[in-house]
Amino acid sequence: MGLPFLTMILAIALFPLAWPRFWGKNRNKLTVAIVLSVPVLVFFLARGAPQEVGRTLLFDYLPFIILLGSLYTITGGIHLAGDLEATPLANTLFLAIGAVLASLMGTTGAAMLLIRPVLKTNSERKYKVHTVLFFIGIVANTGGLLTPLGDPPLFMMYLRGAPFFWFFRLFPEWAFVNGVLLAIYYFIDVHYHKKEPPEAIAKDKADVAPLKIEGRLNFLWLLAVIGAVAVLNENTLPFLKSTVYARFLREAVILLMAVLSYVSTGKHVHYHNRFHWGPIAEVAYLFLGIFITMVPCLIFFETRARALGISTPRQFFYGAGALSSFLDNTPTAVVFHALALGLGGQTPSLVAGIPAALLKAICVGAVMFGGMTYIGNGPNFMVKAVAEHDKIHMPHFFGYMAKFSLVILLPVFLLAQILFIR
Repeated sequence: MGLPFLTMILAIALFPLAWPRFWGKNRNKLTVAIVLSVPVLVFFLARGAPQEVGRTLLFDYLPFIILLGSLYTITGGIHLAGDLEATPLANTLFLAIGAVLASLMGTTGAAMLLIRPVLKTNSERKYKVHTVLFFIGIVANTGGLLTPLGDPPLFMMYLRGAPFFWFFRLFPEWAFVNGVLLAIYYFIDVHYHKKEPPEAIAKDKADVAPLKIEGRLNFLWLLAVIGAVAVLNENTLPFLKSTVYARFLREAVILLMAVLSYVSTGKHVHYHNRFHWGPIAEVAYLFLGIFITMVPCLIFFETRARALGISTPRQFFYGAGALSSFLDNTPTAVVFHALALGLGGQTPSLVAGIPAALLKAICVGAVMFGGMTYIGNGPNFMVKAVAEHDKIHMPHFFGYMAKFSLVILLPVFLLAQILFIR
């Protein structure tokens, strides 16, 4: 019964490369998700256990898609315009700000907010592919490690009981990896800046416009979402366990903020951001299939965990990282959490039902290794598409790995493991 899940993940990884026209239509994604979900639904109905799938859809999928959809809507109402001089310092500051925003508004929100100003700032420069690559690595991935809003794997761990502020304990890993990547980027950009044609540098200095933010009211809705996720949970408000309706108070508040954002944002802001519902519909369709088909896998890992021989934080880090590189990092994190649950054992430092050291390894591995390929995390392909729309020649799937992730990201992640994951 794990075959539908494996097929679903392989479809997400391979169909965009093998059949891009077919996969480019959201209705085809929904069709694939439904077809692969049917055997799982029939299996659990035949066993008289439809609640296994029902619990996953109600308490995992629904909160997940409401949060992502709301963050997508709210950040889509914020437009950052302007054109700074594209110096190495300015570009590095853009990426550093993105690393912070990624944990506050999600990697997708931060990436979509900043990628166009970054491309506009660097539009006069000849050498800019490296800037987009580091943008994917930092803003679309490693920056989102500090809160459950930062990256979907962390939100899934939050739904399983990890306190909102527990993720701040990952600050050393976040600071080290992002700090090293920013330093590497700065010196690489200094190198390329010196190679720029003089006329490009002169034009870059001449075409300067100050940064301007439109849709500032959306920051209020964003703060409300952060507050709802931080406060409206069973850890801080035990009465939320009383009824099913009370458990969804958080989702109701988050959804209300999304509605307020959409109706209060001017149409011109959505136009400038090229805002439409296609991307979030794609996420909703694909993850419907993922969440249903992964239920048998979760049960398998919980019941057979000890037989798999994976038990140390280092193994969890590299296991979650390897799968997150080539699959999606959200189901990867959920599967490894189930594996950790299956190991059992009681320690004083249980978080979300598993040892804190294993939870840290899962979170850091899943989030950071999501940047190893274009398919490791949703924003990666979005940033690539926006850059190619601006006529930037981005490397292909394997070129991205050969030119960037294997030579830049992986060594930094290995150092992070040696220092923090033991």
